[in-house]
Formats: sequence, C-alpha cells, structure tokens
Amino acid sequence: MPEPQIIDHSAEQARSWLRELAGELGEDDQRAAYRALRAVLHTLRDRLTVDEAVQLAAQLPTLIRGTYYEGWRPAAVPERYHDVESFLSRVAREASTGETEASLAVAAVTRVLRRHVSEGELDDVLAVVPETLRPLLSASS
Repeated sequence: MPEPQIIDHSAEQARSWLRELAGELGEDDQRAAYRALRAVLHTLRDRLTVDEAVQLAAQLPTLIRGTYYEGWRPAAVPERYHDVESFLSRVAREASTGETEASLAVAAVTRVLRRHVSEGELDDVLAVVPETLRPLLSASS
C-alpha cells in the first residue's frame, strides 16, 4: 500500500492541474475544468494508437491518469475521425457543452499539457493525429 504522503501528493497534483485549467478557462469552477479535462483527454486518447496513448498517460499525474484511462477500450482505438468538427463534437458531447466551449476547452487543456508533458511526447502525439487536427492541438502558452 502506498504511503499516505504519496496519495496526498497525487491529489495535490490533480488539484493543481484543475486550478490551472480553471484559470485557463477563465473561471473558478473546478468541476467544469474537470469535465473539460476529461472530455479532451478521452477524445485525444481515443484518436491515438495504443502505444502513443500509453506513453502520454505515463506523463500525467496519477489521479488524472486514472481519469484518462476510465472507460478506455484499447481494442476500439484509434478512432478514425479526421476533422476538427468531429473532434470538437466528441469533446462537446463528453463535456455536455457546445462546440465553441469545446474549442476553448481543447485550447486550454493543450496549454496545460504543454506546461507539464515533455515537448517530445507532445510532438509524438501530434505526429500520429491527422494533419487537420494538429493546429487545434498545438495551442501555445
């Protein structure tokens, strides 16, 4: 069983990411930030190859990694949506929001990921998604 301080540290990392994401979204609602993070991560995860999805997960905080893997069916991936509209539609559906909010969520999550995940890993992610999705997933800080 992990030491309690490891669990505390993992929880604090997850809270820190949610606070950061809420700030990126311009709001204080960490529940909304969680929904956005979960929706974007699931949509991205399901578009990646199994190997790339696992490599990205390895760089996520433990509790966020659990959210990332929630409901994952590796045999069903990668999904084949190729256009921005399909990607945003999936994010909007998962986050129970509209496509404009989904677009803002993708940009905000991407900025948070850029600050916490290695540049090489994000480059690998971009290399396996269709070229049409790369601008959407390349938000800068």
